[in-house]
Amino acid sequence: MTNFTNPLARWNERFSTENYLFGERPNAYLAEKTPLLRKGRALCIADGEGRNSVWLASQGFDVDAFDFSPIALAKAEKLAAKHEVNVHFKCSDWESFDWKPNHYDTIAGIFFQFADPGPRRDLFEKLHSSLKPGGTLIIQGYGKEQLKYKTGGPGVLENLYDEELLLTSFPGYKVLDLITYTQEVDEGAAHSGMSALVGFVGQKI
Repeated sequence: MTNFTNPLARWNERFSTENYLFGERPNAYLAEKTPLLRKGRALCIADGEGRNSVWLASQGFDVDAFDFSPIALAKAEKLAAKHEVNVHFKCSDWESFDWKPNHYDTIAGIFFQFADPGPRRDLFEKLHSSLKPGGTLIIQGYGKEQLKYKTGGPGVLENLYDEELLLTSFPGYKVLDLITYTQEVDEGAAHSGMSALVGFVGQKI
């Protein structure tokens, strides 16, 4: 029996299916807001099976992506080949990733709400430091109201987002978009149904 106290074992098991757990299409918020993002070198964090990095590559970005599940990344490589794009995939957790300072024009973090508040502060700081001045950061996550929908996400209140959290975590950023909303989500078996969402696009000054 899988030890579900081990996050890697849990995610490897979840990704061990023929179908794509979160679907093959990009996150809807990312796809809608791509015109706001600074073109150039992009990073997709905790990218899973590659739907978001493949999307950005198809839009002309030079994309790096990482996830800690080798099973997910094998599927991501197949998705990139299917769409005839190149993504630089790296099997890594966020703590071990090589966060080069002032390196990326765009960083995308889509539904990466595995981090408790303490580690999340460290992760957010790494996002900030690795983004070039003038670069854009896009974050999509579940909002506080998601606990009543139970259609995805961590199921832990402190891991969910609100607008204040994102504004205070990235002070001084020019806010290009910030929205709290409820929407039907159709992103594979893992993200399906009415959901409470928060979206943020900010530009590092």
